[in-house]
Amino acid sequence: MSTALSLYARHKPGFESREAHARNLLDSAAVRHQGRIVLTTSLGVEDMVLTDLIARNRIPVALATLQTGKLHAQTLALVPRIRERYGLDVELWEPAAEQVLHFVARHGETAMRQSIDLRKACCALRKLEPLSRALAGRTAWVTGLRREQSGARAEVPFESIDEHGRAKFSPLADWSQQDVWHYVQAHDVPYNPLHDEFFPSIGCEPCTRAVALGEDFRAGRWWWENEDAKECGLHASPNDAHEVSA
Repeated sequence: MSTALSLYARHKPGFESREAHARNLLDSAAVRHQGRIVLTTSLGVEDMVLTDLIARNRIPVALATLQTGKLHAQTLALVPRIRERYGLDVELWEPAAEQVLHFVARHGETAMRQSIDLRKACCALRKLEPLSRALAGRTAWVTGLRREQSGARAEVPFESIDEHGRAKFSPLADWSQQDVWHYVQAHDVPYNPLHDEFFPSIGCEPCTRAVALGEDFRAGRWWWENEDAKECGLHASPNDAHEVSA
C-alpha cells in the first residue's frame, strides 16, 4: 500500500537551505517575541514538521490547537503523541459550549452544508472565536502555510502583520510538498494517518474528504463550495496589514 511518504518524500535541490531558513526564522521570532509566541497547529503534516523543528532545536514557542468538537479521532490522537515524543504540551482551545449548543439547536449538526454563510458562521464559532482567546496576550503566531497549497496562498510571506497588529510567521512558505515529506521521512516525524488516505488538508470531519489524483491540495475542504469561498477566516489574507521582509 502506498503511503504519503512513498508518494511524496523527495529530496529537492536547496532543501537544506530552506530547512535552515525555517529554523532560523523560528529562532529569531522566539527571541523577538519571548514568551508571547505560539504555533497554532492544525496537527496537519506541515504543523507537525514545525513542531519537530521547535522541539529538536529547543525553540521556546508554545503549541496550541483548536478543538472544534468536529475533529477526526486520528487528528486528536496526535496531541498525546506530541507529549510522548517531544515532552511538549499542546494547549486545547474549545468553542463556547453554550454557543455551540444554541447554534446546533437552531441550524442542526450539518448547518455547514446548508449555505456558505452558515458554514462560515460555524467556522467563526468553532475556530475564530477560540483562536482569538488563544492569541490573547500574545504578540506573534506561527502557521504552517505554504505558497504551494492553493492559489489563495500563492504569495504567503514568511512574515507579516495581521489585522490585530500581531506578527505572523510562516516558516514553510517556500517549501514544496516533497520538502515537507522529505523532512518527515528524515526525522521520523509522527503524522496523521489520514494523510496516507489522500487527505492532504485535514480540517473538521464533516468538511474534509480525500482528494482524487490530480486534484488541488485543498479540493477536499468544503468541496461543495466555489473555490473563492474556501477559507475559514483563520488565514484570510486581505486583512494582513503588510509583509515584513524576512
